[in-house]
Amino acid sequence: MTPPATLQRRPYGHLPDGRLVEEVTLAHGGLVLGLITLGGLVTTLWAPDRDGVAANVVRGFDNLDDYAHRNPHFGVIVGRYANRIARGELVIDGQVHTLSRNHGTNSLHGGVEGFGKRLWEIASAREHDAALGGPAVTLRYVSEDGEEGFPGRVEALVTYSLGADRRWRVDYEATTDRTTVVNLSHHDYFNLAGHGSALDHRLTMPASRFHPIDAALIPTGIAHVEGTPFDFRAPTAIRAGMGHAHPQVASVGGYDHHWILDDEPPGALRLAARLEDPASGRTMTLHSTEPGLQFYSGNFLDGSLRGHGGEAYQRGDAICLEPQHSPDSPHHPEWPGTLLRPGETYRSTSVYTFS
Repeated sequence: MTPPATLQRRPYGHLPDGRLVEEVTLAHGGLVLGLITLGGLVTTLWAPDRDGVAANVVRGFDNLDDYAHRNPHFGVIVGRYANRIARGELVIDGQVHTLSRNHGTNSLHGGVEGFGKRLWEIASAREHDAALGGPAVTLRYVSEDGEEGFPGRVEALVTYSLGADRRWRVDYEATTDRTTVVNLSHHDYFNLAGHGSALDHRLTMPASRFHPIDAALIPTGIAHVEGTPFDFRAPTAIRAGMGHAHPQVASVGGYDHHWILDDEPPGALRLAARLEDPASGRTMTLHSTEPGLQFYSGNFLDGSLRGHGGEAYQRGDAICLEPQHSPDSPHHPEWPGTLLRPGETYRSTSVYTFS
């Protein structure tokens, strides 16, 4: 029998300035998800294998100190702008805004103190949400005008919920009092085996185009995947392309690129990716309303970070699949835009289903 849905809330620890970080655990339909209010980050996500044995399928740490001081975006909400903005420069209605630069000359994931490093508040926690079909928690963060150089006071709400069909859903909302850009995503490091390497996972993405990148990892245009190691339209082992001689793979030691999803227009929930671990039998299917997906193959994990249970995370031990708009889209008006104006509401949804 499936255990009943539950929601638990407890203190997790204190930041150096004394602020309390809370932990919330949601359980329903065979999934157990743990999150903390620092960065809205997901610390654990337990899912069963083909024999019903559960494992934690996201990588992270065992303590608050590591999350506060050494976290390479494990499990966080990324914003105000996920991914990179070239030169840390934003032009809106003719006005130039200088953003904080934290990746060379670029602004990455909202800057030095992006949403993933901010303390969110619990706006509501429900053991059963009738509309979402299970336990749900809504986190709130207010990003003041000028934070990290971005214009506008932005109020963001992110809701995590679990459904009976092993479904983890993330709903994002944001409003502003001044025209700005908003591009929110989630930066989980997945390993469906629960340990070891994720490079033998098989990945499928319904995307016939991707963005090649320059040395600063900024898109240089749009290219077709046909005949390249960027073609994941059929299930493909990630390891197969990791050592490929293609200059786009060689430049980053794997994948850290953005794919443009095919078929239905942005705004409708549709398939973004399917990740399979043949060894455990676990499969994760990702649906999103976003127009694209960033796939990062954990290239920069080098064993220096020790996480859950003391495991040293090596290259390829986890991968990221981040639904979002294209990197640097503010500099490309021909791509789907990320402008949010007063009176409008930004909305985005991602659904992760485990089987």
